[in-house]
Formats: sequence, structure tokens, C-alpha cells
Amino acid sequence: VFEGCTATIDCGRAVADDLFTAEEARRLLHLVQSVMRFGGGSGGPTIYDLASGALSKDRHFIDIYTVLKENNRGSPLDDEDRQLLRSVVGRIQAQIEQQFGVKGLALTAPTFFSRISAAEKAHIQNDEYWHLHVDREQYGSFDFTSLLYLSDYGADFTGGEFAFVDDENASLVVEPRQGRVVMFTSGKENTHHVRRVVDRVRF
Repeated sequence: VFEGCTATIDCGRAVADDLFTAEEARRLLHLVQSVMRFGGGSGGPTIYDLASGALSKDRHFIDIYTVLKENNRGSPLDDEDRQLLRSVVGRIQAQIEQQFGVKGLALTAPTFFSRISAAEKAHIQNDEYWHLHVDREQYGSFDFTSLLYLSDYGADFTGGEFAFVDDENASLVVEPRQGRVVMFTSGKENTHHVRRVVDRVRF
């Protein structure tokens, strides 16, 4: 029994490949790419926080809404984008509730998109995305974590696999696939890391 994994929650991990269509995944990828062209982290990762509008730019974050206003552009999201995002969140939430036997989940912060480029080297600590960690310890507010991949391992990038580490010698590795969703309880029972992207770009 791990600390924080109570009897009211079935701790575990799951993968789903049938929650989203290829077209929905492509639309999300296009949305992320259109926003991230205004930023770009100095190291491998670029982060776009959906709730706050924070976007990595060099070694800091900028406000995408301020940047768009300065460029005489409107919101990065149109009504169809917002509808798609609500649908994505709703389907993932329903799947987690079904998979883990819980009800009444709410989306919490941070909720973000990430782009990891093999071409850029780490310059600050936050660029070092490959370290082993526990989400509840890193983010504080998480009971469950979900990841939705927008690009394909092998076809779009190499490296970048997601690895659960159960002990020093055993890992359960998930290869990203466009539209694939990984869900897990956020405590020590699911200590994990992302392997370094070694070629091209992972979303």
C-alpha cells in the first residue's frame, strides 16, 4: 500500500486508444502548433498552459493573449476549438471515472500542452523533463493524471517514451501514439519519467 492511495480509490494505470478520432487528434495538434509558433522554450520543452495562457518563450513564460493582442489577433481558440477541448476533457474524465470507480472529478491546474524537441539542449532545470518523479509531489493538486499524445513514436520522433518505474530494474514503457491516452493515479505507485527525445519533435 502506498501513502496517499486510499481504499476509496483503485490505484492503477490504463491506456486507451479509442477515445478520439484521427481527425480530432490532428485538429488538436494544429491548434497547439498555431499557438506555439509565438513562443519556444530555450531548451527541449515548450509548454502552453491552457488555463492561464502561459507559453514558454526562451527561458521564461509569456502571456499568449497579450502577444496576440499586440499582433492585432484575437483569441487562439475559436468556438469549434473550445467545443473540441470541452469534449476531449469530458471523454477523458468519463474514462477515468469508469476505469477507477470514482465520480465527480474536476479538472485542476496545471493543464498544458507540451512540445519536446530533440534539437534543443537543456539550459535551465525545467528543461530537464526526463527525471524520475511523482505527479502528486510535483504538482500538489493531482489525484489522477492523464496524457493525450498528438504525435506518433517512430513516425514523428524517436525516444520520448513514457516509462513507469516500479523498482530499479523494472519499467513498463508506453510508446506515444497520436490519440493515445494514458491515465494513472498520481501517487508513488506510479513513479515515472519521460525518456529523452533523441530525434525530431514530440507532442
